[in-house]
Amino acid sequence: MNTHFSRDITAVITDLDGTLTDDKRRIDTDAIECIRTLVDAGIPVILASGNTLCSMTILAKMIGTDGTIICENGGSYRIGHVGEEHVVGDLSVCRKAFSFLEDYYEKQGEILQLYSPEYRFADVAFARTVEPAAVKLLLSDFPVRVLDTGFAIHLQVEGITKGTTFVKVCEEIGRSPREFLAVGDSYNDIEMIQAAGCGAVVQNCSEDVCKAADYVSEKMYGEGFIDAVKNVFPLLF
Repeated sequence: MNTHFSRDITAVITDLDGTLTDDKRRIDTDAIECIRTLVDAGIPVILASGNTLCSMTILAKMIGTDGTIICENGGSYRIGHVGEEHVVGDLSVCRKAFSFLEDYYEKQGEILQLYSPEYRFADVAFARTVEPAAVKLLLSDFPVRVLDTGFAIHLQVEGITKGTTFVKVCEEIGRSPREFLAVGDSYNDIEMIQAAGCGAVVQNCSEDVCKAADYVSEKMYGEGFIDAVKNVFPLLF
């Protein structure tokens, strides 16, 4: 990584699954300590995930950030622990697309398993029991993005990404996206990585995500996150 990033980057935004966790979704405790080191040094850390608001709220509190979170792949966000949840996605569009999928696969003898439907207000997430590429083809006439995170398949309305909501959050907190180091691993992180002043990915990312990054760590999962952070903030470690 070019060392000139260090002079300009003063905040961090990071994905969760596959970036702070391993392939079994176990969070890296050293990555948590890394985030706490940043926070204690006055460097804000935003968590951005496909997970629900309630899940992210608990994680942000226990990890030790200020509670600013982006949820459901950019479909909703909140500033601080006591801020209001803002929903920018359109759940009705995603549900309509999922209903079409559900009917199609039911005729094939396949029952799709929804993830936390009662807690999702902006996107639809379901188990990877069907081929993501087939889902994309089936929904090509619907105004939704099909996101394969490696952990679930998400349906998000067109035009909403982690990146678009990241920019919106920055406007509200009075920062520029160019002040951030963004770390991710998956297709749904690309826009966020591109919007940041420095975009980094962990080694377990896919090739298209690597191409979007300024820095590709040689380390995987949480160790890759730590590596990216240490390259930008070497004096803290």
